[in-house]
Amino acid sequence: MEKDTLDELFDNLKGEFDINEPNAGHQDRFLEKLNTNTIASTEEKKSSGFNWKPFLAIAASLVICLAVFTTSNAQPEVMDLASVSPEMSETQDFFTATINAELKELNNERSPLTEQVITDALNRIQLLEKDYQKLKTDLTESDKDQRVIYAMISNFQNRIDILNTVLEQIETIKELKTNSDEPKNTF
Repeated sequence: MEKDTLDELFDNLKGEFDINEPNAGHQDRFLEKLNTNTIASTEEKKSSGFNWKPFLAIAASLVICLAVFTTSNAQPEVMDLASVSPEMSETQDFFTATINAELKELNNERSPLTEQVITDALNRIQLLEKDYQKLKTDLTESDKDQRVIYAMISNFQNRIDILNTVLEQIETIKELKTNSDEPKNTF
């Protein structure tokens, strides 16, 4: 059906087509105009259009530099006892829970009489915590050296020993206070 419509169209336009030869040099003039328009069009695009290529190149360079910098400066994850084995994880959890419970008990015993003893103990605990952070780095660097693991366990035990000793000192201080406050009976 479409073919018939096209045939009819061409039949109706017969004789209206320009079939004369173009003037001499027509093709050269046409190509010259085409080239001139193409050059002008390209210049317009360059002058009026924004060229994103330099900015994209800079952005790509920044992304690559950032990726290289991030990769080269990435610190390995610092290990602790829990990362050595499941047994060491349980050991760390036990020590941490015990230390936290004793710290809570120690803070409950704060009073003007015990303040100095508690402050000293907390300062020693803080120093041991700093040492433990160094041991974590050593463990990472030494690839789970047993000596470092034993030092970490010893660090936990030292903290618990300090807390136990201070709690005993606080009990002694409280007993002395109670005994000194009792009225003395003389016969």
